Amino acid sequence: MVALTSYQLIQLPDRQALAQRASELMAQAIDLALGQRDRAQVALSGGSTPEQTYHLLGRQHLAWDRVDLLLGDERWVAADHPLSNARMVRASLLAAEPGCHASFHPVPTELASVEEGITSYGHTVEQLCGSRPPLLDLVLLGLGDDGHTASLFPGTAATRVTDRWVTVGEGKGIPRISFTAPLLSAARQVIFLVAGAAKQQALSRLLDPNEDPERTPAKLVQPTNTNLVLADAEACGGLG
Repeated sequence: MVALTSYQLIQLPDRQALAQRASELMAQAIDLALGQRDRAQVALSGGSTPEQTYHLLGRQHLAWDRVDLLLGDERWVAADHPLSNARMVRASLLAAEPGCHASFHPVPTELASVEEGITSYGHTVEQLCGSRPPLLDLVLLGLGDDGHTASLFPGTAATRVTDRWVTVGEGKGIPRISFTAPLLSAARQVIFLVAGAAKQQALSRLLDPNEDPERTPAKLVQPTNTNLVLADAEACGGLG
């Protein structure tokens, strides 16, 4: 399978510039969505790379009370666990005015089982978007050094799920809840955020039109418009 999606690469000199540009572009996308619809639905990435972006985004003067925030993936850990993406979002985007007025819909990791969490979160995204497939206005994604995005890891069953919006991901020893490729691909705007020299090979593979999504699951995210890729100079160091 060869992906047909096109990519627009924006290279920034360092992580600070990356966070600044990402926050600006995310704010523009949210503002555009709010100009067209009553509410905007935004799926956020976890991990360490977007944290500074979220701090800056939360300061943007938007109609945050009309914004629904979700997580593209989450580790199956308690909400106050150091590895919780929800904890990171609360400590960054939601920590100050005016971003704190957004409605946050974290993965319900307090439920009894991962399967219950999958079912519940699938219902949540459907109800918020009011459509099948749910049309998220903006999805921010990371890129793992192995080519994964969200919790769609190479060689795992999650990459092949096409009949659900949410599935279980397998990676690094902790069960994960993840949006599926069909849900991510239905988004109106997708932005990849990539930082660090360790991501050079993965970024090169992401941008390669002949790369196999089986090896680089980030290639499974195929919206109808262009994927925007923001990367710092270190991540771009391996590009010809």
